[in-house]
Amino acid sequence: MLYLRLVRGYRIADLGRWLLTAGAAAAVAALLLRALGRALGEPSGASVVRLLWCLPPLAAVGWFAAVAARALPTARPERITGLTAAGAGPSSIRTLIAGEIALACALGSGLTLLAFLVLRNDIAGASLAPAVGLGLPLPAAAPVTLLFLVPLAAGASAAAAVRVADALPGQPELPHRTGFGFGALRLALPTGLVLIGLALELYGLRPGAAQDGRPVDLPAGLGTTSTAALLGWAFAALGLALLTAPLLAWGGRLLALGRPTPLRLLAARGLTAEAPRLGAPLAVLALSLSAGLAAVRYWARRPGTVEAVPAVEAALIVGCAVAAVLIRAAQIRNSRRSVTAALLQLGAAPRLLLGAAVLRTAAAGTVLLVTGGLTAALAAGALR
Repeated sequence: MLYLRLVRGYRIADLGRWLLTAGAAAAVAALLLRALGRALGEPSGASVVRLLWCLPPLAAVGWFAAVAARALPTARPERITGLTAAGAGPSSIRTLIAGEIALACALGSGLTLLAFLVLRNDIAGASLAPAVGLGLPLPAAAPVTLLFLVPLAAGASAAAAVRVADALPGQPELPHRTGFGFGALRLALPTGLVLIGLALELYGLRPGAAQDGRPVDLPAGLGTTSTAALLGWAFAALGLALLTAPLLAWGGRLLALGRPTPLRLLAARGLTAEAPRLGAPLAVLALSLSAGLAAVRYWARRPGTVEAVPAVEAALIVGCAVAAVLIRAAQIRNSRRSVTAALLQLGAAPRLLLGAAVLRTAAAGTVLLVTGGLTAALAAGALR
């Protein structure tokens, strides 16, 4: 009943977030049920591989749920204040937020299960019959157990993402230092990973490398590559992802070089302060987009090698990454309302604030193009 009352107070943004969570959970549930349907008439080894293929989109949905849960106290502070006034403590509020997201995932999974059972009732055509295990006995506990994983993973991720301070009204957000602690030791690991990855990939792509060692068979019809090239891309991609937040902070410092105008100064200070929160979503978005573009490039050069399920999973992961970036951007905007109001009271023109936001977005997009472009180039080299 409490969740129904919360739904009555939903705004358009809340409803969109709830529907996105339910839709992503429904897509993951469809992949899990497809793996189950195929497993009913195939050996266990192939079914285990198909279930492992469902882990990346499941992790993407869990991460998206964590980002959405972390942004909820900032987006709806009046709801948190009302729950606190009703006697709910930080642990109860955290449980309510996690339960709300788990309920959305359970609804999406339940609708997918209903469609799966309807298709098994002699409705599925010849193309869908193997995917739903048409004509084969279905253990009742198998689909329920698989679909229980989606709301469980999303709810656990949401509960772990919400801090106790976020669940209390009137708590100021932890301040972010301008430098964000990007010292030499903090930057040594990602820089070393990038250099090691570049060296390994160059070694794996040298002339005659195809005859050395054993080639690695890539899934999703992506051919084969050398072990050194694959490890090199993985190390370099991880290093570039870890460098995203420092690059954002450095981009803010570059905007403030010399004698900055008020426009550049506002954009620089905002980008430097927002780098910690924007770094992780932009890194995941750049990594998923670069891997997807490299796979699309490979499939386009070799017609007939594309597989439907990996393409759907890649689209789901990219969609979760884009939604997480949008939610994090909305969270940052909500947290800057007091600063924006103070600047307007001091006489700052709305046009100045809009220009600073556009300049911050352009700088963050440049960092995304740099890290994503390098990751995509390395991935294309490994898939050559």
